[in-house]
Amino acid sequence: MSVTAQDGSKENREDQNNENRGIVRRRALVLVPLALFAGLATLFLVGLFAGDPALIPSPLIGRPAPQTALPPVEGLARDGVALPGLDPAQFKGAVTVVNVWASWCVPCRDEAPLLMELSKDKRFRLVGINYKDEPANAMRFVARFGNPFAAAGADINGRAGIEWGVYGVPETFVIGRDGKIAYKLVGPITTDNLDIVLKPQIEKALTAGS
Repeated sequence: MSVTAQDGSKENREDQNNENRGIVRRRALVLVPLALFAGLATLFLVGLFAGDPALIPSPLIGRPAPQTALPPVEGLARDGVALPGLDPAQFKGAVTVVNVWASWCVPCRDEAPLLMELSKDKRFRLVGINYKDEPANAMRFVARFGNPFAAAGADINGRAGIEWGVYGVPETFVIGRDGKIAYKLVGPITTDNLDIVLKPQIEKALTAGS
């Protein structure tokens, strides 16, 4: 009888241990996803409230601009002259501001007057990448809001956007005289970030190459 009691007690302890391990595993299955979610939420909030929300770190900063040659947007002209496409060879030796835009992009309409203002500064080139757009729509957009670009490449399939690391439209890049990406602005140019952020970044690029 003594042996039987000991065996029963041992089995009971094993059953209890197994049950405890099962509870721990179930809790882990619940807590791990919650911990991961909390971590991601914390990172999101830090990024949201720390500094300029339009400044999203890009792995391309400090690296040569993508060597993506693009054909001109069909029918697009400036002062009666057909606009050339995007030629990366022209990045070297000059400060270039590259704006990614599309006729279907509502914020692009808001920033259009500010791009026209930027285009008055002849110390740098302002060029465009027309992203996943129809040429006829791009022409109507420019006819309505003006054409600030010295050149505009047609990225019809969006491949160039991938190479440039585009998150969405619009985006604006500052390319230094060395042909490297010096700055990236995610989202539209506004009256606030134009004077406080973008123009100082352009001035910095101009000074660095002088």
